[in-house]
Amino acid sequence: MTMASPTSDKRLQTSDERRERILEGAFKVFLAYGYDRTTMDDIARAAEISRPALYLVFRNKTDIYRALASQFLNELLARTEAVLAEEGPLAARLDRMCEGVFYCMMREIEETPHGPELLDVKNHLAGDVMTEWRGRLDAVLAQVIETEALKNGVDLEAKGFSAQTLATMLNDAMEGMKARIADPKEHMERGKLYLKVIGAVLNP
Repeated sequence: MTMASPTSDKRLQTSDERRERILEGAFKVFLAYGYDRTTMDDIARAAEISRPALYLVFRNKTDIYRALASQFLNELLARTEAVLAEEGPLAARLDRMCEGVFYCMMREIEETPHGPELLDVKNHLAGDVMTEWRGRLDAVLAQVIETEALKNGVDLEAKGFSAQTLATMLNDAMEGMKARIADPKEHMERGKLYLKVIGAVLNP
């Protein structure tokens, strides 16, 4: 196995740091100006790098948005896994996931002037990123639900469900409500009702 030289390690670190600085700057200007009005010049200035240096890392604004979406969703999933791994009843953990992770993080974006626009463009700019992340989230929730069912001695199949079905149903419900419920607080309260349904199915 060939060991990387100190020089190459330093170069890699510099590249990673530059990428992170670009994403931080892009996030700020996207929120300030909206996706459509933001230019690569705006992002370069916010990241405090030259435009040519910016193009060495990202080809265009869409690639930057997709990288931001992936970063945000990965953090969202990591926080979700951390909350669901905590001790205590599943219902309480799901509630903390719903309110303390999903709505807390989404609210930080939605309450900015151009946050709703950034969330609206995600499907056509990063639809594949969203689909891949949604599959991972479904799998995480399904595993937790299956573990809880086994612990409680609940036969999900006898009740007409599977852990995967319940996980998908929960995420479908949460996603579908966004189209018809504008108030984040009401959205959260409706989401908690679906969590109660999951809890009822998992009771012996």
